Amino acid sequence: MLISTLNILNYRNIREASLEFSPKLNCFVGLNGQGKTNVLDAIYLLSFAKSSFTNQDSLNITHGEEMALVQGKYEEFTISCGIKRGQKKQFRKDKKDYPRLIDHIGLIPLVMISPSDQQLIDEGSDERRRFMDVVISQLDRKYLDYLTQYNALLKQRNALLKQYADGPCPDDLLEVLEWQMTPLAEYIFKARTEFFAAFEPYFAKVYSQISGSAEVPQLRYISQLQDRDLREAYIKTRQRDLILGWTSQGIHKDDLEMRLGDYPLKQVGSQGQQRTFVLAMKLAQALYIGKPILLLDDIFDRLDSERVERIVELVQSEEFGQIFITDTDRQHLTEILKPSDTAKIFHVENGQIA
Repeated sequence: MLISTLNILNYRNIREASLEFSPKLNCFVGLNGQGKTNVLDAIYLLSFAKSSFTNQDSLNITHGEEMALVQGKYEEFTISCGIKRGQKKQFRKDKKDYPRLIDHIGLIPLVMISPSDQQLIDEGSDERRRFMDVVISQLDRKYLDYLTQYNALLKQRNALLKQYADGPCPDDLLEVLEWQMTPLAEYIFKARTEFFAAFEPYFAKVYSQISGSAEVPQLRYISQLQDRDLREAYIKTRQRDLILGWTSQGIHKDDLEMRLGDYPLKQVGSQGQQRTFVLAMKLAQALYIGKPILLLDDIFDRLDSERVERIVELVQSEEFGQIFITDTDRQHLTEILKPSDTAKIFHVENGQIA
């Protein structure tokens, strides 16, 4: 999937821009805070129907303006998103509104890599589950639908547990929810298991290419459903869940274990090793999906020059599709892209792009 042109009006600090892209490499150069990442976010918006920064659409409108518009032309269609203060955003494919925005997810596969990906290591299992969910949802619409249903039922079950924390909770109320949640959880668990089996070899390969085989990374999928029947687990833990006030069993407790050798990555990994680990996960995501649009936002920080060269060499290979890169140093970017004759470089300053 390729985006050939992008038109932006009043999106974040970009008041107006009309850009034509290379089908392979597109680079945005400028100092921090000038708007480079906002261009990438506009492309992200057209794939996921939301900003990578915020779920509050009005915050993406340029200060002092009443509306914003982002429009991208792809190989087979045009996608546009209009945002007005105080109104529901309009999201269209070829000028036709979507009945449900969820129906758009997966149409334009995209992977974004940015410094915020460090949360995969620093934060709790929520972030790592979200990583799996984003990848699988782009290829399996049923998965996203089931995940949405499961989370809604989980919210209801947790509300019941809190409501009856001081008294006996009617088993029949919980049983109804548990009967509904179990097949959804089983489908999600199966999808995550199959995803990880296919994804892990990509991860190991990419990590080795970036690091020069300097370290031995380990990534493992952890789920309660690997060793127990969920319906039975719900029954056995009801009383404990009433005391806790939340559901202790289910796929919402899944995690990805990240290690270097035999030790937790978060404890023993240097900044460069942690950055390499996360980059390998995200680039493996791109390989797993199959040539999605790839956004690389300020990824060269905390990496030595050898690893940077290996990353650039890797993403310029035939295994990857259209790529968008941001950097603060034009000379640095020009140097590492020197062998390429397919790169287009844009300069960004105060929201102006040239």
